[in-house]
Amino acid sequence: MYVGRDMSELTMMAKTDWKDSELAYFHHSLQQMMPYLNTEGQSIHSSIIKEIEARGGLKRNEADYTHGTHIAYD
Repeated sequence: MYVGRDMSELTMMAKTDWKDSELAYFHHSLQQMMPYLNTEGQSIHSSIIKEIEARGGLKRNEADYTHGTHIAYD
């Protein structure tokens, strides 16, 4: 279950201010709904993808005993 800011709050902020977990969660959610999104939804999803790419992706380079190599958004 996602625990974090909702889309209505996040749309009022720049994507650069979003946390990695928020980007990961909403990217995954919008990716699942892509065939049903209108133009505005597709635009939001595209801007999320661009921000993820600008950050160099969402993969962690190293794992340690408290974190794996995958960003968890739940």
